Amino acid sequence: MEAAKHDVERKSLDQRHQMSDIERLRHSCAHVLATAVLRLWPKAKLDIGPPTAEGFYYDFDVDHRFSPEDFEAIEAEMKKVVKENQTFERSTKTRDEARAFFEERGQTYKVERLADIPEGEEISFYQNGEFVDLCAGPHVMRTGNAKAYKLLRVAAAYYRGNENNPQLQRIYGTAFPNKTQLNEWLVAQEEARKRDHRKIGREMQLFAFDDDVGPGLPLWLPKGTVLIEELEKLAKETEFEAGYERVRTPHLARESMYKTSGHLPYYAESMFPPMELKDDDLDKPTDRIYLKAMNCPHHHKIFSAVPRSYRELPLRLAEYGTCYRYERSGELMGLMRVRSMQMNDAHIYCTPEQFADEFRAVNEMYLKYFKIFGFEKFSMRFSTHSAKRLGDKYVGEPELWMQTEDMVRQVLIKSGVDFVEVPDEAAFYGPKIDVQVYSISGREFTIATNQVDFAVPKRFGLEFKTRNNTTETPLCIHRAPLGTHERFIAFLIEHYAGNFPLWLAPEQVRLLPFGDDQADYAKDVVAELRKNRVRVKIDTTSDKIGARIRRAETERVHTILLIGQREQEAGKLAVREHGKGDLGAKPRHEIIADLLNKIKTRES
Repeated sequence: MEAAKHDVERKSLDQRHQMSDIERLRHSCAHVLATAVLRLWPKAKLDIGPPTAEGFYYDFDVDHRFSPEDFEAIEAEMKKVVKENQTFERSTKTRDEARAFFEERGQTYKVERLADIPEGEEISFYQNGEFVDLCAGPHVMRTGNAKAYKLLRVAAAYYRGNENNPQLQRIYGTAFPNKTQLNEWLVAQEEARKRDHRKIGREMQLFAFDDDVGPGLPLWLPKGTVLIEELEKLAKETEFEAGYERVRTPHLARESMYKTSGHLPYYAESMFPPMELKDDDLDKPTDRIYLKAMNCPHHHKIFSAVPRSYRELPLRLAEYGTCYRYERSGELMGLMRVRSMQMNDAHIYCTPEQFADEFRAVNEMYLKYFKIFGFEKFSMRFSTHSAKRLGDKYVGEPELWMQTEDMVRQVLIKSGVDFVEVPDEAAFYGPKIDVQVYSISGREFTIATNQVDFAVPKRFGLEFKTRNNTTETPLCIHRAPLGTHERFIAFLIEHYAGNFPLWLAPEQVRLLPFGDDQADYAKDVVAELRKNRVRVKIDTTSDKIGARIRRAETERVHTILLIGQREQEAGKLAVREHGKGDLGAKPRHEIIADLLNKIKTRES
């Protein structure tokens, strides 16, 4: 049983009114699931059952331990509920009536959830058949609308996402408007399982985890390190051309710096606990040191290390910085959710007049990368603040919020970039863009971010001299087009199913001489390729040539060069490319030139 430890933030009524048709359908399916479970296990206690991007779930507290073997019986009962075509009927109660209703039925979690509903907001219920739930909606009209659904898996879920609370059982499911769409989705999920980066990572020996090192702390093996170095090379070349300057920062910092930035206390739950260092001088206070959870405060310190002039702006500071974030053990998942990560980070310090061009240039950098990697489907989420959460979730600067959000919005519109605006999901210091990409199998990943920061530079006292010899605080753009190595490589593994393009492949070329007579010729080719920094190996084992070809294919070697007597005598090489098969024999110099060109141009 997997673990799920996130609590779900309750949607506002405005957000509920904006729920799509598919979200309403999935929300209703969660109620159908709860109805079926209560029929089969009448003593089950219920918590919540929201729609999700994947489908829906419902959390239960019940003595019976759910397993996939229960799904057949539960789905059969769900089918009865759907066939009964029950209407979803809305009603309201006072807070006292609602509390009494659930206390009478022993539904203690529902009683506690009542406290989440703000004073003054109507307390609504939805009933279908005999099932009545605390719910603000919305739903489809009838249970009969839910005709294409499937239960997926069971997970452990701590009540409200807190490890100190009771552990509930979460049943996940999905639903679609019709069975055709459901079956298409299930086929895509099966393909995604085949492409799972954890499975392929083990097969290709890209990375490993070790209990002695600790959970969420990946060890990059030689082949995985190739991917890291190629990505860094790409980033450094691209950023150099765009006028970035590279910096280095330590992995530790004092508590005072994170208090200045505001990450403490806003971000404390995602940071590792501090180390307390006693000074030899007992009169000095204890030093509290944190592992670096983000690079921006260190870069702000680099900006302030020397006097700055308007002539230096925009100043673009870049670093592949290692960060450490505390993810609960149940939230860790391969390379997707880790505790140690290397981020393609940079911070651009600029004036308001320079902002539009800088923000547009960052978006164009994204598009350049997407073309290199062959990402055909992507979207941008423009996250804005909520005025109701100013001073709580967001820095209390209403005018600057409106100003910077409009600046970002105008850049996106003028750039012709498709985007979706999402309220109440900004960073605490400014609006942001999250870039969602889709793998070939259809899975959606958030891999990059672009954020505006109008608040933290002021906290650090960052200033530059203007043309008029006055001082101003710069705007700061946080950007990470390639995200973290860990998450981005996980996506690439699944996107390519481990069949990386030549420039990125851990083993680009393997030479297979047919016999000992061709060994020297093969070694000569290897030497020439290695001189040009091509990752190449030679297989001179005694296995038959067919077995050696199959081994190279299984190990996802990009290009296999075969050398028999005819190839040796003619100064040629027979080419076999992974996924394409035999491409015929060509002159040696022509093949090597072609390989080098594909690597140089990063042909996808």
